[in-house]
Amino acid sequence: MASSLLSPSFTSFIHTKDLSLSTFPSQRCHKVVSRRISCSVATPQRQPSTTGSVKTAMTMTEKILARASEKAQLSPGDNVWVNVDILMTHDVCGPGSIGIFKKEFGEDAKVWDREKVVIIPDHYIFTSDERANRNVDILRDFCHEQNIKYFYDIKDLSNFKANPDYKGVCHIALAQEGHCRPGEVLLGTDSHTCTAGAFGQFATGIGNTDAGFVLGTGKLLLKAPPTLRFVMDGEMPSYLLSKDLILQIIGEISVAGATYKSMEFVGTTVESLNMEERMTLCNMVVEAGGKNGVVPADSTTFKYLEGKTSLPYEPVYSDQQARFLSEYRFDVSKLEPLVAKPHSPDNRALARECKDVKIDRVYIGSCTGGKTEDFMAAAKVFLASGKKVKVPTFLVPATQKVWMDVYSIPVPGSGGKTCSQIFEEAGCDTPASPSCGACLGGPKDTYARMNEPMVCVSTTNRNFPGRMGHKEGQIYLASPYTAAASALTGYVTDPREFLQ
Repeated sequence: MASSLLSPSFTSFIHTKDLSLSTFPSQRCHKVVSRRISCSVATPQRQPSTTGSVKTAMTMTEKILARASEKAQLSPGDNVWVNVDILMTHDVCGPGSIGIFKKEFGEDAKVWDREKVVIIPDHYIFTSDERANRNVDILRDFCHEQNIKYFYDIKDLSNFKANPDYKGVCHIALAQEGHCRPGEVLLGTDSHTCTAGAFGQFATGIGNTDAGFVLGTGKLLLKAPPTLRFVMDGEMPSYLLSKDLILQIIGEISVAGATYKSMEFVGTTVESLNMEERMTLCNMVVEAGGKNGVVPADSTTFKYLEGKTSLPYEPVYSDQQARFLSEYRFDVSKLEPLVAKPHSPDNRALARECKDVKIDRVYIGSCTGGKTEDFMAAAKVFLASGKKVKVPTFLVPATQKVWMDVYSIPVPGSGGKTCSQIFEEAGCDTPASPSCGACLGGPKDTYARMNEPMVCVSTTNRNFPGRMGHKEGQIYLASPYTAAASALTGYVTDPREFLQ
């Protein structure tokens, strides 16, 4: 199939998979004939009124890359030089990218555009590790040298609130600071840069070498990926969150099922999601091998962007006759809360099937599960139960803004209580300074890092051996609902136990 997508004209079969069952659905394939017409461009000798140009339908991702490469037409497999709108790097990969930039372009070279480079220290921040702190120093020196406009610095590690420029987790900060815009190309030296696809843009992670090249030229050679389409319809049950949806998808197609493919999310369920829930959906496409994830921009997107960016943007949408490698359909109303068991994000199981798994701790945070809506969801479970947690429960807001929201926004139905008040009453640990925290393990003094073999229910995105610290730790990936419910029982727990 992939090879026929690259030919000038073809007739192919698109497999439609109906994924509507509550457990692990069986697949029903329907063959739909799709014809692609070869593209011919009008020449001066040809009368446009007679023939004109023939347009070949394109997906969102193909349209964005076509525009960024100044091409009228683009097909999966085409290699094109793309003009980059935003390049993001952080304290883990930034020093390496800067080193490559200086080696290849010269010690005195200037970045291609100081206003299109965004540098966000976030990973190994609140630690006494000298090498980790030195990484931030390297970023600071480079940003001062290059006069980088968007450098979200941190100097006082003892009190993050004393650093007005510091934001926290890069993927959430990019959105909150208005760097995510429909129709643009955003590249970052972090695999979860794909989070920004929630805004209808092409966003993907790149390596340090590519980032060094982009710093100098503002361009990158990219291969246009084919697109998998995920149609999710039905009313979202009150006990499900986007984390459940993406775990369902990854469990369905496997961690290699979308390798170098775009994952496009559409349907009435997706349209009903707020921006933070859409970000969760796109955040974990890389766990299926995806090149990027993307959600069509709509009124929800535009409202979120109000006041965040003054730059003009132009959204694009997949053509009705666009070519999709495969299409998967879900009836979301029939899905149940899920977890990903150790040690792979596609090791899917129903939360209720894991009720005998005893846990040692719960971790709520990261770019996947540390947003305002994630903490509101956890607080909702604690509030409904009226009980105290039975295992240590760690809370790590993604950004300064999320931290402030945790302490200031009343939880609906709580009588005016904030998340922080509900967390305190439930016996949770005090919300930590905003950062990536223990999601990537980090130095041994990283807050909530697993320094010994433990079983943890986490709202993060990966559960590989050693991911959160100890190589013998066991991580169960779950939604904030399921994580909070599990904290209350000391076992992996279906949140319906408290939400129904």
